Amino acid sequence: MDRDIVYFDLETQRTSNDVGGWENISKMGMSVGVTYSTRLGEYRIYPESKVLDLVEQLRRADLVVGYNILHFDYRVLMGYTIFDLPSECRSLDMILTVEEQLGHKLKLESLGQGCLGVGKTAEGMDALKWWKEGRIADIAEYCCYDVKITMQVHEFGVQNKKCFYLDKFNQKKAFSVDW
Repeated sequence: MDRDIVYFDLETQRTSNDVGGWENISKMGMSVGVTYSTRLGEYRIYPESKVLDLVEQLRRADLVVGYNILHFDYRVLMGYTIFDLPSECRSLDMILTVEEQLGHKLKLESLGQGCLGVGKTAEGMDALKWWKEGRIADIAEYCCYDVKITMQVHEFGVQNKKCFYLDKFNQKKAFSVDW
């Protein structure tokens, strides 16, 4: 059986300001979480009521790949579980590779444009607005698209041993990856 790489992203119910600052990420609440499993060959959408099923899928994965999952997504999930997800899940947080190689962080949008020629469909603030409006399907669609970009950027990096991004002058630049 092949390795199960699980690509993962989530959106929240509240902003850092709503919960008293970034040190309270675990209080932001998950609106929707999305995974794509290479073993199952399918996306899974998790509403807040199924957050523990999401945690279990991540814990069982051979590798969890995401963008800022160690410092954000896992910390949101730890508001629901006693598991120390950064320690228990074998993870590749692509934003850390970017920061290591470039000395600064990039938005996923910049990597999507550089590697794939596609950008994101919305922003996290849109997802927060949709949550307040009860538009869960819109959040799920947006989150699925982010998972797809994450997966395709990761696969691009694995295949090419480098990734591209657009800098602040919209110039395409490259950096090495060892994923």
